[in-house]
Amino acid sequence: MIRADRQHLVRTLADLAAQQGVGIDQYTRIKPYQAPGFPAPVSSEGARTQLYDGDQVDAYLQGKPIPPLPDGENDSDLLDRRECAALLGVAPNSWTSYKRDPALKKARVEAGGVEHWPRSAVQAFQKNRPGPEAAATTGGRPRHTGDQVPRDRLPALTAELLDADPTLTAATVADRLGVHRDTAQDALTHQRAERIADRVEADPALTPAQAAAALGYPPAQTRRATARATTLLRARQAAPYLADVAAALRRAHLTTTEATPDVHLPGDDRVVAALILDGDQAPVPALVWDERYGWRTASSRRHPITKSAARPSEGGDVRYLAGGITPPPGDVITALTTTDA
Repeated sequence: MIRADRQHLVRTLADLAAQQGVGIDQYTRIKPYQAPGFPAPVSSEGARTQLYDGDQVDAYLQGKPIPPLPDGENDSDLLDRRECAALLGVAPNSWTSYKRDPALKKARVEAGGVEHWPRSAVQAFQKNRPGPEAAATTGGRPRHTGDQVPRDRLPALTAELLDADPTLTAATVADRLGVHRDTAQDALTHQRAERIADRVEADPALTPAQAAAALGYPPAQTRRATARATTLLRARQAAPYLADVAAALRRAHLTTTEATPDVHLPGDDRVVAALILDGDQAPVPALVWDERYGWRTASSRRHPITKSAARPSEGGDVRYLAGGITPPPGDVITALTTTDA
């Protein structure tokens, strides 16, 4: 966790590499942060992005005693998703659903490009945490009525039902939560996909189908979930690259957005992300990355990602940037700011 009032000291591996005057590729290849005595990360065990306390790193590099971090718990401690889940006593993928709660969305902060929440916000959510019985109805959704559970609560409630019963069906979700069968199926598929992806990340030797079986999911119920999990794993692999591009755009004053770009999975079979360009010198409203085509410009800040799976045609504010699928961040900026002759 990031101890109270120490968010400004957080450093990423990229920050440490820059501090040592080397590129991130070289730094992660020689791995000086794995040397004996190097300060331990402040991120949770197993976190994809490693974060460090700047005071501790500076002391180590100067040959001084490493100052200890504050003891005990503080309401202002910042917890990552694994730590939030542990505080609630649930799996990390359940937190992926819980974090959509309006109060938690408001409390969310980023440190080193990683989502965190204050301990006090997580404890407040725990105190008022909804359970499946809070929204349970009999007979599913009544005819001629809308869904009985607000959409922002549905993922968390479905997650709790799935935690209790790996063989959960969409019919049961619809019955317990009073939602349409299609709504229940979609929520259940997404929850299973998150858990399957987490299991594969924990044990890369597993295929998504094997991970689903290990989780106790019936094969007949998980075909869509395993397909989505496969796409979700690609989205997670792309996230650090997209964060690097976003950081480069901020340094170039092409965007003021601090958050790491959200990765979208339209249709469950492709990975797409959008970066809003709201800087004074931004040549276009937005950039879109598609794992199939690479980077393109977009004419809308509000709806940069098209729902259609077809490749958008060039013209107007839409043009594809040269450099392949994952060009270096500097090349993205060069291609973006270069006007075709």
